[in-house]
Amino acid sequence: MKRLFFSIFFLLSFVYCFTQEINDKEVDSLYKEDQFYAGVTYNLLGNMRTDVSQSGFSLGFHLGFIKDMPINKDRNVAIGIGLGYSANSFNHNILINRDNTGAITYSILRDGNTFIKNKFSSHLIELPIEFRWRTSTATEYNFWRIYTGFKLGYVFAHTTKYRGDLGRIRYTNIEDFNNFQYGLTLSAGYNTWNIFLYYALNPIFSNNANLDERKIDMNAIKIGLMFYIL
Repeated sequence: MKRLFFSIFFLLSFVYCFTQEINDKEVDSLYKEDQFYAGVTYNLLGNMRTDVSQSGFSLGFHLGFIKDMPINKDRNVAIGIGLGYSANSFNHNILINRDNTGAITYSILRDGNTFIKNKFSSHLIELPIEFRWRTSTATEYNFWRIYTGFKLGYVFAHTTKYRGDLGRIRYTNIEDFNNFQYGLTLSAGYNTWNIFLYYALNPIFSNNANLDERKIDMNAIKIGLMFYIL
């Protein structure tokens, strides 16, 4: 995760310097805000039961490209459609394990269970769709923006990890995760720096995942910063 974080911001800095040189030389009355984006988020679990908790710092890293399609004469209102990649981790106190039959089980790690690490992580290909409003012009590259939208993601890999009193437990691509994730997004800010919010509309786990005979309805909530670069 740390390597991915530094790689994102190295790429962000390189693209920013490159595109600033282009922007200083070109004026286009039919401009579009085609943009690369990169972001970092703090990940929360929504709809948690009272005995479920998060521990540690759960991070998300996001990057991609969005095609801008203006829909008014001033070109400050547009629809954006893109393609991106997202890596996320969630630290929590639910032990994900297999029983003697090989079936996946879920149980709460109580106070007597000491563990160093207990989390699941996922990697997604995402399709962001945005309704975009901004104060940009053909010659103004620093502007206010509010982008609202919808994001559809396909989980192509996920991992669960535990390290503690019970030893080391690790599983990849177990069948109880929802392969598709979708939710609402909001980005708002000035110039490159923007506050970002994502709220998932469906659970992380499928209907097969049960904790004490109750479905695990937790969804993903992501709060952080999003960086847009022309």
